[in-house]
Amino acid sequence: MSRAYRVAVVGLGKIGLPLAAQLATKGHTVVGVDINPQVVASVEAGRSHIDGEPGLVEAVRAAADAGRLSATTDTTDATRRSEVAIVIVPLVVGADKKPDYDNLDAALSAVGKGLQRGSLVIVETTLPMGATRKHVAPILESESGLAPGEGFYLAFSPERVYAGRALQDLARYPKIVGGIDAESTRRALEFYQASLDADVRVVANSETAEFAKLAETTYRDVNIALANQLALYGGARGADLKEAFEAANSQPFSHLHRPGIGVGGHCIPVYPHFLLSDSSDGELDLVRIARDVNDGMAARSVRWLDDAVGGLAGKRVLVLGLSYREDVKELSFSTALAVIELLRSAGAIVLAHDPHFSASELAALEVEVVDLEKPLAVDAAIVQAYHREYRDLDWGRLVGLRVVLDGRGALGAAALRSRGIEVISVGQPPAR
Repeated sequence: MSRAYRVAVVGLGKIGLPLAAQLATKGHTVVGVDINPQVVASVEAGRSHIDGEPGLVEAVRAAADAGRLSATTDTTDATRRSEVAIVIVPLVVGADKKPDYDNLDAALSAVGKGLQRGSLVIVETTLPMGATRKHVAPILESESGLAPGEGFYLAFSPERVYAGRALQDLARYPKIVGGIDAESTRRALEFYQASLDADVRVVANSETAEFAKLAETTYRDVNIALANQLALYGGARGADLKEAFEAANSQPFSHLHRPGIGVGGHCIPVYPHFLLSDSSDGELDLVRIARDVNDGMAARSVRWLDDAVGGLAGKRVLVLGLSYREDVKELSFSTALAVIELLRSAGAIVLAHDPHFSASELAALEVEVVDLEKPLAVDAAIVQAYHREYRDLDWGRLVGLRVVLDGRGALGAAALRSRGIEVISVGQPPAR
């Protein structure tokens, strides 16, 4: 029978709360920690503050009802009462594209103050290479007075889940674990084996685990940039991009991703900078170029739209879907934010719709919030996130619509063109 642990999960966001609920299902006693009192109150009441995660509402309620899941704002006390502390506080990049450790360091400091001899700390926050050993360990040591690898144990294990299917991904993707020493790795391995249904994969050390996460995320960014470049090239020469990519991917060594007007979310636009911020001249040139390509797609696409409508100044442009991807509620690094700013700078009147956000949340972005159930006068529309709610959109309600920018290559263009509407995309810019 697997051992039951006392666990503190520091950070109850879209990754932390599903993890806390999963741990509770395995018989562990879990205290979730968050700096937001409203989040803590909801979890204490057995409610999930996160929408759109299948099974999470039920898992949180069941864990709380069983007395396996509680919550607090006191990180130090939660750590003091636990054998294992899992830190999953986001590490972001600043305006200079360098990692901004402020929030993470505050959490680590509080964890360190509560560390007991023999405790295990696992960092699931994605980190630059070497940060577990060189950045995290010194903070914990300074605050606790305990030596890493002797007084306490420390490992890195990257989160690998996707918003909208977090519990499912926890059960199917191998858990990567690497400690700062052999004993830290062993203890983290035993903990995850008692906590997850997925395989647990041990790697050489914390640096290897950190690099694995950065490599898998950067692979996706570079692949999307390649898809964008290929789409621009092939589309200009008459290729049907969807058919071409599907044909290419029928060979098992080809995994071309989907082109689009930009890359958003917590991960793909951020983590390559963890590599770039630590690279020397001549290293990672391809990664740097890919970031520039993907970051430049929004401006390129808005220029196409400007050309297609004969100038955006004074035009009414509807942005469909503000989330960084379809079927989630998340604005983090969403291309929609860049698109809105570019449209506004070009003099367009920006309208917006997203079924996942309230009218007040959309209005805070300084856009005109619209109701798609009523006729709406627009000159152009941009499909930025193709939510499932748009699959049956009545385009006839968009009165005066002349051009649709299909930012995700998701639409059946023939039906729109039969209405006399021009459809442009990454692989098919305006033909003029």
